Amino acid sequence: MADSPNNPIQPGPQGKKELSMETRLLLAFLLMGLVLFLTPYIYKAPPQPPKQVAPVTAQEKQATQAEKKPEAPPPVAASQVVPGQIQDTAEKEFTVDTDIYRIKFSNRGAVVHSWVLKKYLDHSGKPLELVNQASFSKVPAPFSLSLKDNKTADVLNYGFYVAKPSAGGLGIEYEFSDGKNHAKKTFQFSKDGYLSQVATEVSQNGVAVEHLIQWRGGFGDPTSPNRVSEQHVVNYDLTQGKLITRDAKSVKDGPSSVTGNFSFGGMDDRFFAFVVLPKDNTSTTVVAIKDDVLVAPNGKEDMHVGVQVGGDTINRVMAFVGPKDIDLLRKVDPKLEQLIDWGWFGVIAKPIFLALHWLNDNLVHNYGWSIVIITILINLVLLPMRFAGMKSQRKMQALQPQIAEINAKYKGLSLRDPKKAQQNQEIMDLYKTAGANPMSGCLPMVIQIPILYAFYKVLNVTIELRGAHWLWVTDLSQPELLPIHILPVVMVVSQFIQQQMTPTPGVDPAQAKMMRFMPLMMGFFFYNISSGLVLYWLTSNLVGILQQWIVNRTMPPPPAPAPKIAPKKKTRV
Repeated sequence: MADSPNNPIQPGPQGKKELSMETRLLLAFLLMGLVLFLTPYIYKAPPQPPKQVAPVTAQEKQATQAEKKPEAPPPVAASQVVPGQIQDTAEKEFTVDTDIYRIKFSNRGAVVHSWVLKKYLDHSGKPLELVNQASFSKVPAPFSLSLKDNKTADVLNYGFYVAKPSAGGLGIEYEFSDGKNHAKKTFQFSKDGYLSQVATEVSQNGVAVEHLIQWRGGFGDPTSPNRVSEQHVVNYDLTQGKLITRDAKSVKDGPSSVTGNFSFGGMDDRFFAFVVLPKDNTSTTVVAIKDDVLVAPNGKEDMHVGVQVGGDTINRVMAFVGPKDIDLLRKVDPKLEQLIDWGWFGVIAKPIFLALHWLNDNLVHNYGWSIVIITILINLVLLPMRFAGMKSQRKMQALQPQIAEINAKYKGLSLRDPKKAQQNQEIMDLYKTAGANPMSGCLPMVIQIPILYAFYKVLNVTIELRGAHWLWVTDLSQPELLPIHILPVVMVVSQFIQQQMTPTPGVDPAQAKMMRFMPLMMGFFFYNISSGLVLYWLTSNLVGILQQWIVNRTMPPPPAPAPKIAPKKKTRV
């Protein structure tokens, strides 16, 4: 798929702390469950199997202890260079500029100081910078080296390498030697692709040395409000056939290292990934590290995750640095699709996204209208179930005189009164005799709960919806930016209309009173949630209004029962 348009991800309202989208959805689900069944339904994620983590090595413990950036070695004057040494005399920068990247290298350590994705913007509307440059005061820059000997690592990570740019400016080779320690790094990029070739090799006194390539201090969109929880070290274990993820909190007590036959290993956040794919089918080591580093030059330290990948004396890998676009990931390596977390109802979420994706690319060319079309199709599938529920409601409406007599019999009881159970049982027996099912109208609502969560995950994890616009909405994955959010307001109005059009026979008066406030409560929960999710629910309401109007026209309610005539009192003669 082509890259998403360069739409800015606008910042949300600042100041007061608001409920997250996950919290609002959970509360909305609980509310619907309470109203429909009078019992809370709590959604819990299935327990994850324990991760197989190798014991921490001495090298990894030493890596976390070396928090302070060592002093740079003094520049080497040309007259001081001795045979065997390969060093430059000063720090120099080199920029690789492709159609999709702008990467700034420094020969001091042969590392990356900046990695900008040209076609994507951060939450502040600036070109997306993947490197946390404020972390350089405490940890080495990306593509530095990790060795068992920290002193050797410092020499190689802060020495001045000799640079040899390749023809066309799409690659560079760095080499360094102080007569004892020798390192070489090679980077080669394509003009319009997110996959690059990286090779590193290290030797000491002519003996090859095992080492790791590292990216420390965090990765991804630094303006994301949930950046700490969204950043993970990842690796796909081919033996186990699953993706293993670790965040900064899971390694707060020290680095964790896993070694095995991995398809890839690296780091990701909500929408972007840095992973290396070993060229040879050899064992790979992936180390997760917690770094307490700055996010901004004048900010405060925050916990970020870092990664070290490799482990050979010569690491030749393909490096992917870019968006978690499902088509792009599939082309690079089908296993990379595992980086997209579809959530508990992935069996629903992924097909919904693929349908939206197809409609956007082949028919309407807009994800907002794609959401409208998919919502209409989902409601058409649920149509037989809806009509069955509406017919059942008509039957219950015909039973209103008997239900009214039962309610009058138990009039004045509180919801906690034990006799309430007798009242409900008498009503249920009446329904059973008449062949009416009071729960048939709730079934479509229950089915929509996993669909609603699936839509939420699609909007939350797919980069294709990041920055997708629709009419006045600038980003369907975020709340509206207008002072008054129009979609939630219209959604509340539509839900009130649908509620007034829908008969509710047999509903307990106390429960009916509670349901009258349900549109307002749903509006509160949906007010600051992603616009695409509100659009889905609003479209469902509008389809429901149309369906209810058809039913009301084709199936008129039963005639009202004749009023009872009180017997005349006998008069005495």
